Amino acid sequence: MRNPRNSSDDVTGHGREKRALVTLDCEMRQSTRPWKRVQLEDISPSGFRISQFPDCNPQIPLRIRIPGLELLPAKVRWQEGNDVGCEFASPLHVAVFEHIVKRART
Repeated sequence: MRNPRNSSDDVTGHGREKRALVTLDCEMRQSTRPWKRVQLEDISPSGFRISQFPDCNPQIPLRIRIPGLELLPAKVRWQEGNDVGCEFASPLHVAVFEHIVKRART
């Protein structure tokens, strides 16, 4: 799968939309598989990148649990090694995006 990464600054505006580099521990689940701890490494209103999800199946939708938020459905858009890029089923409201970024940096 193609990897359209964009990560040169803490918050980049280059490319399609604002993307923030973060380090945030989350949980992710595909179908009825057990919850897995993952590290969210960057996020934008439309998606995110996580590291170390080696048994990810790109064909199966997933749900991510970001601390302090409801479960968010997403789908895998690309996979490179153990890194996975996902797209939210519905884009995040800009205020929710900014809250996640601020919380990840404190």
